[in-house]
Amino acid sequence: MKKTYTIGVEATLDVIGGKWKTVILCHLRNSSLRTGELKRLMPGISQKMLTKQLRELEDAGVINRKVYNQVPPKVQYSLSDYGESLSVILNKLCLWGEQHVDRLENEGLDVCLLSRDEKLA
Repeated sequence: MKKTYTIGVEATLDVIGGKWKTVILCHLRNSSLRTGELKRLMPGISQKMLTKQLRELEDAGVINRKVYNQVPPKVQYSLSDYGESLSVILNKLCLWGEQHVDRLENEGLDVCLLSRDEKLA
């Protein structure tokens, strides 16, 4: 059956939508990461959900999965060339989020952005 989208962003969200996929992609923008490294960077995600999201991103051709033939097994994820085409969008989403956190802080809300706080430490 033919998949029909009414607007382009639907097709985008079909690939990167949901709570975790964009976060995974943002973490992979700058370097390849192992599953455990991603899990540490995303403490709110379960191992089962992380595995599911990584498989879906791999199936969509947005990330690469490289398995090293060693004991213990080593698997590393990186953006594919196709996934790299999302970098401009991901960078803008991250920047907007940082500005949004600043706005919330200026409004007196008790929020923090760990990635920015870790850079300052």
